[in-house]
Amino acid sequence: METPRPDVHLGFTQKKFPAGTHICLIYDSEGERRSIIEKYVAAGVDAGDCVAYFTDSGVEEALEWLAETGVAAGLDQAKGRVRVSAADLTYCPDGYFDPDAMLDILRTFRCEADGHVYNGARVTGEMTWAQRGIPGSDRLMEYESKLNNVLPECGVTGICQYDANRWDGEAILNVLRVHPMMVIRGHVLENPYYMTPEEYLRQYSPGR
Repeated sequence: METPRPDVHLGFTQKKFPAGTHICLIYDSEGERRSIIEKYVAAGVDAGDCVAYFTDSGVEEALEWLAETGVAAGLDQAKGRVRVSAADLTYCPDGYFDPDAMLDILRTFRCEADGHVYNGARVTGEMTWAQRGIPGSDRLMEYESKLNNVLPECGVTGICQYDANRWDGEAILNVLRVHPMMVIRGHVLENPYYMTPEEYLRQYSPGR
């Protein structure tokens, strides 16, 4: 019988959530984004998790601001405790985006975390990479919807970062449809717009 996974402390809110929770952070300022994400990463470090950060603003820049806030202090990057990688190279290693291939990457990440005896696994990604016309990026919401089956199955907690200044209203509504939880002013709340993968894919991706 599989041992139940402990609930996860996200760092920016006192409430804990089940491992595998899928959350969207829709932000309108860089300060807001960094404040939440640095606490999320720090909480992962404190919990003994393996943390993956897919950045679209530059790996060195992400490492620098994490270090400035003290989050990255003392981390041994060589051991892979915190993995910061370029978002486009992670989501589209072959130059195009394949949702199912990315889901397999997350499954592998979970297995690697287990192999290194980490207490848990969490990820966060800056999603602006999908606005550069990379082939397959129009399937992003399909991927996000499928995550709602894969993340709980793997016990990988995820926060997807969306800049409200760079996505139009229709796109933001779609983001809400595929995330069961959302961050509002530092609090994680149930999302009333959420649709299950079965509902969303049937209605919005009938050809998939």
